[in-house]
Amino acid sequence: MSRGGVAEALTVDHCPSRQDEMERIQRLGGYVDCCRGVWRIQGSLAVSRGIGDSQLKRWVIAEPETKILTIEPECEFLILASDGLWEKVSNQEAVELLRPFCIGVDSQQPLSACKKLVDLAVTRGSSDDISAMVIQLGQFVQ
Repeated sequence: MSRGGVAEALTVDHCPSRQDEMERIQRLGGYVDCCRGVWRIQGSLAVSRGIGDSQLKRWVIAEPETKILTIEPECEFLILASDGLWEKVSNQEAVELLRPFCIGVDSQQPLSACKKLVDLAVTRGSSDDISAMVIQLGQFVQ
């Protein structure tokens, strides 16, 4: 989330290398190992929560991590994106790239903003799938 132009992470990545996620997977009979520097579930998937991946459904859960917060005037926009983006673009870089599209003169261009973000990750060599969504928060401030 952009709070006055400063990136604020609202979640922590769900990856098999996280101790709590690794223990959860192992408790369910799965295994986690490191393949060429990347921790994977059953030697396959590098994220431990997601939608889909039916062959790994027993260990990869769709339960999201949630947080409740009050949207204040300095809360500008929220970026929802897949690991294919976040592996190549930092939170602050994403905020700085998107802010001109979400605040001020060009503020009605969230689709263009998302495309710029995805293009940056691709340019930096992301070979994973990349999804990105921007939610402008000003409309929700009371």
